Amino acid sequence: MTRRRRPTARQVRLGAELRKLREAAGLKAREAAALLGADSVQMSQIESGIAGVSEARVRRLAAHYSCADRELVDALVAMATERARGWWESYRDDLPTAFLDLPELEHHARYRWDADFLHVPGLLQTEDYARALFAFVNPEFPESDVERWVEHRMKRRIIIERPDPVPYEALIHEAALRIRVGTRADARAQLARIVELSEADHVTVRVLPFELDGFGGAGSAMVYAGGPVPALDTMVRDSPNGPVFIDAAAQLARYRTLFRRVEAMSLEPARSRDFIHQLTKEL
Repeated sequence: MTRRRRPTARQVRLGAELRKLREAAGLKAREAAALLGADSVQMSQIESGIAGVSEARVRRLAAHYSCADRELVDALVAMATERARGWWESYRDDLPTAFLDLPELEHHARYRWDADFLHVPGLLQTEDYARALFAFVNPEFPESDVERWVEHRMKRRIIIERPDPVPYEALIHEAALRIRVGTRADARAQLARIVELSEADHVTVRVLPFELDGFGGAGSAMVYAGGPVPALDTMVRDSPNGPVFIDAAAQLARYRTLFRRVEAMSLEPARSRDFIHQLTKEL
């Protein structure tokens, strides 16, 4: 049984989902371990993502747990058996682990929703916007580190720029569009980039103008990634120490509802493009 020193968020999620299935079946860890000819320590390592698990073992556990959701089991098998290393691995010595987990999550997402109120969502940012943002937030970073972060962010855009892009929806508050992170020229270029991307069939951009009545906000920025099945959706929230991944069913349902509520208050896509064009003229 292979043990990992630093499991990824995806590996941790697999273990957590296996634990949820076990608990739903009313079995203790030692009872589940016996089904695999293992002990409770090994089961704990599997359920924490520290140890890998084979397809045969995932299917055996799911059968003993009486899990009839074949699509979920197949998705868990895919998580357990995937061996490919993504482009983000080249940043492992430069960026915190959570910032490597994010592009891996995006790579496997079936769709992606963003809601941002102070900054342009990362997938829509231009290089100059991202550079100005990172340099301001991290003034102690040498220029080479800033450039590495910018490069990483630009590569993350692949999910909406590749030949088989994921459906993407972004809700952006007027404040995020008006805050001039870089120069006036940078701001114009950023707004033009948002409009350009919003014209793609798989990208939807909606604006939340200041003049809205009854908009109480939604706290920090929201990132919602659709999994291969709804049970494997993931919500990402910002924190002082980086992104936090949320997978509890009740929390996911809450954020889906909140996102749709914010979406319902936003301008339609065509009106949003007109709104951004007007902001550009004001610069």
